[in-house]
Formats: sequence, C-alpha cells, structure tokens
Amino acid sequence: MLNGILERAVLESRSEYYLAVEVQGVLAGFCRLGFNGVKAAKLGYAIGADHWGKGYATDAARTMVDFGFNELGLHRISAAIGPDNHASIAVVECLGMQYEGRIRDHVHTNGAWRDSLLYAVLSHE
Repeated sequence: MLNGILERAVLESRSEYYLAVEVQGVLAGFCRLGFNGVKAAKLGYAIGADHWGKGYATDAARTMVDFGFNELGLHRISAAIGPDNHASIAVVECLGMQYEGRIRDHVHTNGAWRDSLLYAVLSHE
C-alpha cells in the first residue's frame, strides 16, 4: 500500500493527497483526501489502535481539510463513516462537518454490507 501511495504522490495530475501521522518518529497512521468530483474530495484517516484517543486523527483531519480548502481550492469535503464508529463521528463533528444522511449498503467488509453515515463541510462554512 505504501509503495502505491508514494508512486502516486509524484504524478503531475494527482487524484489524492496523503498526510503521514508520526508519533516520536514512528508511523502511527495517515490522513487522505481523494478527489471525487468537481472541487470535491473525500476525507479518510486511520490511526493505529495504540494511539487512539490522543487527538491525532482530529489534528491530521483538520490539517487536510484546511489544505483542501486553502491550497487546493476545494468547495466540498465529505467523509463516510460506519454508524458504530463513534470516535470517527466525533472527529468530523469537531471539524464542523454536518450530517447529510445514511448511505445504505455502502461498503462491503468482512463478508457483509455495511451502511455509512455521510458528513460534509463546505468551503464557506
């Protein structure tokens, strides 16, 4: 996975941006903005379980949202989150994202379909 990310990072026409989250020089997770429309991107992030609850996801996501609006000129950034992922919901709400609805059978994982909750923030909010 990391090799693919690094290869795509040098492309002239990029479809995504990643931010590494390091804790004391060790990779603890990442945050991603992937383009998914005109001036729109989807936010994603993952932090290793041993680093949960320390604000790393919130800080990384805030940095990427600011980058998306201020440097990339995006109009909309969204995030799709599993309904049971209360910590991730708290992250996007902390960023000012608004709940927009439920996407039914959005993700197929562990042999079953799962809904997602859609959140988004607009550049002028």
